[in-house]
Amino acid sequence: MRVIELFILRPVATLLISAATVLLGWLGYALMPVAPLPQVDFPTIMVEASLAGASPETMAATVAAPLERSMGQIAGISEMTSTSSQGSTNVIIQFELDRDIDGAARDVQAAINAARSQLPSSMASLPTYHKANPSDAPILMLALTSKRLSSGELYDLASSELQQKIAQVSGVGEVSLRGSALPAVRVELEPYQLSHYGISLDTVRRAIAEATTVEPKGQIQGEGTRWWIDADGQLDSAEQYRPLLISYSDGRAVTLGDVATVSDSIEDIYTAGFYNGQPAVMLGVTRSAGANMLETVDEIKALLPALREMLPDDVELDTVIDRSTTIRASLHETERTLGIAILLVIAVVLVFLRNLRAMVIPAVALPISLIGTCAVMYLLGYSLDNLSLMALIIATGFVVDDAIVVLENVSRHLEEGKPPLEAAMVGAREVGFTVLAMTLSLIAVFIPILLMGDIVGRLFREFAVTLSISLIVSLLVSLSLTPMLCSRLLKAPSAAAARRGGWLRACGRMVERGLDLLAAAYVASLGRALKRRRWVMLVLVFTVGLNIYLYTVVQKGFFPSQDTGMLMGQLRADQNISFQALSPVLIKFSQLIESDPAVANVMSSTGSGGFGSRNSANFFISLKPYDEREDSALEVANRLSAKAQGTPGAQLFLMPAEDLHIGGRSANATYQYSLQADDLAMLREWTPKVYAALSALPELSGVDSDAQDGGQQVELSIDRQAAIRYGIDVDMIDTFLNNAFSQRQVATLYRSLNQYYVVMGLESEYTQDPAVLDELFVLNDDGDRVPISAFASFKGGSAPLSVNHQDQTATSTIAFNLADGASLERAQRAIQRALVAIGLPDDIHGGFAGTAQAYQSLISSMPWLILAALLAMYIVLGVLYESLIHPLTILSTLPSAGIGALILMLVTGTQLTVIALIGILLLIGIVKKNAIMMIDFALDHERRTGAGPEQAILAACRMRFRPILMTSLAAFFGALPMVLASGGDADLRRPLGMAIVGGLVVSQLLTLYTTPVVYLYLDRAGRVIASFWRRRVGHLPDSAR
Repeated sequence: MRVIELFILRPVATLLISAATVLLGWLGYALMPVAPLPQVDFPTIMVEASLAGASPETMAATVAAPLERSMGQIAGISEMTSTSSQGSTNVIIQFELDRDIDGAARDVQAAINAARSQLPSSMASLPTYHKANPSDAPILMLALTSKRLSSGELYDLASSELQQKIAQVSGVGEVSLRGSALPAVRVELEPYQLSHYGISLDTVRRAIAEATTVEPKGQIQGEGTRWWIDADGQLDSAEQYRPLLISYSDGRAVTLGDVATVSDSIEDIYTAGFYNGQPAVMLGVTRSAGANMLETVDEIKALLPALREMLPDDVELDTVIDRSTTIRASLHETERTLGIAILLVIAVVLVFLRNLRAMVIPAVALPISLIGTCAVMYLLGYSLDNLSLMALIIATGFVVDDAIVVLENVSRHLEEGKPPLEAAMVGAREVGFTVLAMTLSLIAVFIPILLMGDIVGRLFREFAVTLSISLIVSLLVSLSLTPMLCSRLLKAPSAAAARRGGWLRACGRMVERGLDLLAAAYVASLGRALKRRRWVMLVLVFTVGLNIYLYTVVQKGFFPSQDTGMLMGQLRADQNISFQALSPVLIKFSQLIESDPAVANVMSSTGSGGFGSRNSANFFISLKPYDEREDSALEVANRLSAKAQGTPGAQLFLMPAEDLHIGGRSANATYQYSLQADDLAMLREWTPKVYAALSALPELSGVDSDAQDGGQQVELSIDRQAAIRYGIDVDMIDTFLNNAFSQRQVATLYRSLNQYYVVMGLESEYTQDPAVLDELFVLNDDGDRVPISAFASFKGGSAPLSVNHQDQTATSTIAFNLADGASLERAQRAIQRALVAIGLPDDIHGGFAGTAQAYQSLISSMPWLILAALLAMYIVLGVLYESLIHPLTILSTLPSAGIGALILMLVTGTQLTVIALIGILLLIGIVKKNAIMMIDFALDHERRTGAGPEQAILAACRMRFRPILMTSLAAFFGALPMVLASGGDADLRRPLGMAIVGGLVVSQLLTLYTTPVVYLYLDRAGRVIASFWRRRVGHLPDSAR
């Protein structure tokens, strides 16, 4: 290779190119964004709609259904779910990974406009949308508290001053407010006073609406002056509304204050929020799809001092949850692990070479390869995240291999008496093809991952490309800088230097003798193995069967749990609990959580300010830093949930917040199983049965169902004939009930920074018992008071607190966590058996959703992924060696790769997740490199000396034993820090390290014996095929040799 000689003969140019690589790499490293994981968000848009007073079934039929029909025609939707509760509907549309979020948003807006004519005319405003997934954990949570201002005033500050400014920050998907509602003028009517004066509720509503108008008044223009016309057409406060004239009765003017209690209050009085026990309003910030989390949080935090200056003096704005701190701590721990891996790999090289000059060469090549990779990562738009840094950690054991192979071969030529320059040229030229084959065949392992289009492929594309780039950079460095440094730094060993004393040289001689003895023992045992080839082949066949068996028994999962320092959860009380009864329960559970030593801050909210039904409350819990607590986030969540079981009044569901979330539906547990049916009654009948069956499974914990069908409702039965006789129609009845009980927004107050409402309803004492319906009157057009009991009767019934749809079909979802020691694979099998046992009808379609569904897809594709990696490596090796036989020899080493990894996972209870699978694929590449070094030397030895196959492979094993041992130990110690690391996301990296460490221990022993035996068998087979071919065709194809 003349290019190698060019780099050796021009050392200054080689050094300058290397220096430029380092500079560009440092620049890329400094400019790359930081994130917990690669950006693989599903583009998600949430549509919100509200209709005050409407029941969940009404919202589902009149609001959710038209929106779903309209938006269901948008191209590229992967999942559409909706939840309709009292007065509100949320539709969550999740698009395919390659869908542009801005284009999707335009399509959603067009669909909302198209559905406008089908929506109820009484909706105060059209549905709105946000480019965010509400089930994602917030990246930042702020609490607004004050000892003087009311919760409504705090909410107004947050809505008018803070929400919009934070939402303008690049990367923010949504800023949600919880804990209260906007200020409003509340009009609470006294029905007996209205009846006494003969005034209907609708008369009051019209009077309020007509008293507050904001219309253009025009202008007056003279010859030199212009006057704008203004009038006080808007009433702004309860004080101004009380004297409002409603009607006349017996010649007496009746004002609003005569028939109602008018107060300055809030829109929705059934909301509350707390921060560490103190009433508070919370701002939750979620990021938009594809936004960089740290950049977004940093920009918001830079804005906070200015926002605090805008607030009154006694108002505090506290940062409660900040994901950037845990992300940075995790990445610093990962960088520390990378540094330890580099030092361990360099130490391995020093032990084997025992020469400081020689050690400098791989010690320089290793960081240059890693830093140079950062330059390409930046150009590709990648980030510094757990997976890309994990790739660099693993790369430390790979990239040094190339330099070791070149260095060891050059050193061998020096020992043979060649001058340094010639030794560098000859040595690098001899192993150039070997290094190329090792690099390209290892990169081939990642080809199937790069071609995967699902969430796993997208998630690990950055990992695979980063590792591939590092290998390519290492290949270039090993064939340019490494031989040049060898020619300048290495010297032929002299007898005088060897005789000089010193404890370091004494240690070196001891290591040398140990390696010589180890190599001699290996060669002797290999000779005996070659005489018993059939036994060795039986061992190889046994390893194939053992791999299959271990794969079937090892526990499998999807993605290791993360410790983000944050818990999310929900408190669920009885379905018929009132707001007044729920509030003290919420406070009691908040105090229980605050008392845990691992908890730093607790935020909770209930009512329309948070997601969920009226009988639930939401929790956001910030944990202390990882080094200040003894337990992981999952352990803290399990401990708090167990402690809460002894607290009566409600159920508490907690789970760690994680960066990887699949699916748009929020749930109280990590995994989900969905039931769908066209017959809503059948779905409601079978959901409790499935819930009971799953709750009894020992493999599951924290089982929860979102089907809440046990709410109570008052069902009015109208005698239409009787109503007509009294001059009452159904529309008048609906209007009366809407005005009385729906907290109806009857007027809008326009102010400079926000809009507020006048909310009308009956006084609270008339809204606490259904029996009040017997005492209420409806006025007909003649002004006659007609009691409701004259034309209607009522009875109690059941009603859902929420109605859920998925892909326009009624759905109920059962969420669950895994019990201690259980795997997702075992849990799914147990669920399938339980459904068969209860006889789930075919009319109900069940299936795993979210993360559980992604796991099913991974498990089905896992064997094909491994097979595709093997096929890709065979093709690459066949092209490089121009042979159909020798790639099989190299691939024969692979069965031994999985045994050690799977055994270690079984022993330690580690699940075979997607991270561990990547480790096994990498292990295949590592083990294969050993075979390449053997086979490449043996083939070259046969060509140069004319030796037979057995002599050639024995010579190859003898000469390549040390570099094989060195490269394997380098990979071992490069992965070892991930196994031993601790910290927030150490559990995320540990399965990868375990797969490599466990696999190397076993495969290193087996391949040293199986590879030579397979080489001899396949060589014999190749000769038989060649002989047959000559007899039939007359010449031998090169590929069969």
